[in-house]
Amino acid sequence: MRVHQLTFAALAVAAGLTLTACQNGEDGTAQGGPSPSSTSSSSSTAPTAPAAPAPATSSDGKGKTAGTNTGSGSGESGKAGRCRTDDLEITAIDSTVGGDTDGTVAVQLKNRGGGDCTLSEYAGVDLKTSAGTLSAKRTGEHPGPAVLKKGTAVSFGVTYPLNTSGGSGVRVTGLTVTPPDETKSVTLAWPGAATLPVTDGSGSAVEVGPIGSAGQGG
Repeated sequence: MRVHQLTFAALAVAAGLTLTACQNGEDGTAQGGPSPSSTSSSSSTAPTAPAAPAPATSSDGKGKTAGTNTGSGSGESGKAGRCRTDDLEITAIDSTVGGDTDGTVAVQLKNRGGGDCTLSEYAGVDLKTSAGTLSAKRTGEHPGPAVLKKGTAVSFGVTYPLNTSGGSGVRVTGLTVTPPDETKSVTLAWPGAATLPVTDGSGSAVEVGPIGSAGQGG
């Protein structure tokens, strides 16, 4: 019996040693790499690449390049802006041709601004008369807008009925011109005939032609 007990005890010890060896083998394999502390130390000393700068964006967040100027003194996208009243020299002369049934006044707009500008088709025209303000009607032509170069001029015509009745008629005291798309007006002396015929509305109307309808000067 004692031999058997010793044999069993020896087997138990051998089994325990074998189990311990297996466990040490597994742990050894796991511990074969760097320890967590050495790995952390290695990572912290590695050089860090500088972060790429974020692209500059405009106020609307669309990623426009910083410093880009999208505005223009002549209008957006390089287009000439509209002609302002303060940048125009406005004059008027009588241009009635002998034998015409109607009188004509030519109104000239000269660009004295710092750059080119654009005029749309019609200016506003009002005649000041002894009977009140008379607004000229558009002739209805549509030539489209025109670019007025710096230092150049363009003219349009104002036609009106001549007073051939022999009567005193309606006295004209002034001419008010409002450039296209503007609200500021300029009042000029009336260069045409002194009076308009008194009419019941069936006669000729005062009409304004489009920009360029009376020729173009320098």
